[in-house]
Amino acid sequence: MRVSQIGRMKCPVARTLSIVGDPWTLLIIRELFLRSRRFEEFQGYTGMAPYLLTARLKQLAKDGVLERRAYQQRPRRYEYRLTDKGLDLYPLVVAMAQWGDRWMVDAAGPPLKLVHKHCGLHSAPGLSCPECGEAVGPRDMRTEMQPVMLADRARMWKRFKHQTRAA
Repeated sequence: MRVSQIGRMKCPVARTLSIVGDPWTLLIIRELFLRSRRFEEFQGYTGMAPYLLTARLKQLAKDGVLERRAYQQRPRRYEYRLTDKGLDLYPLVVAMAQWGDRWMVDAAGPPLKLVHKHCGLHSAPGLSCPECGEAVGPRDMRTEMQPVMLADRARMWKRFKHQTRAA
């Protein structure tokens, strides 16, 4: 399977990765959550080459994750803002930051702290059940694959077995 085909899978993780699975893309999204808005800010804070940054910004706009807004006419310049679709990536970015703080932190400690605007205190947001409010982790949940995903997995497994026999 080619990387370009991942978005066609029925798995929601695969579909999400088809949009945000590139490290540079995630760094742009991180910067948007850190309030960077302009091309030069993204370039300066990520170290991305201009052609690569341009391509990723265009793709994120095409995917509906961000929108371009002109802030200057001559020369024409844009700033970038997360759409609702992009804002919904917040839990993903927070989870990655928390994982990094736990497993990849150096002696200087965590480089970033989240502060809840309402109470002003440092916070470590977590998952909770929307029904009962209880905190949940990987051992508290189970998955139920729906028929569409089961069929997709069966199709992929069949293709894999066919390819391995042919090799």
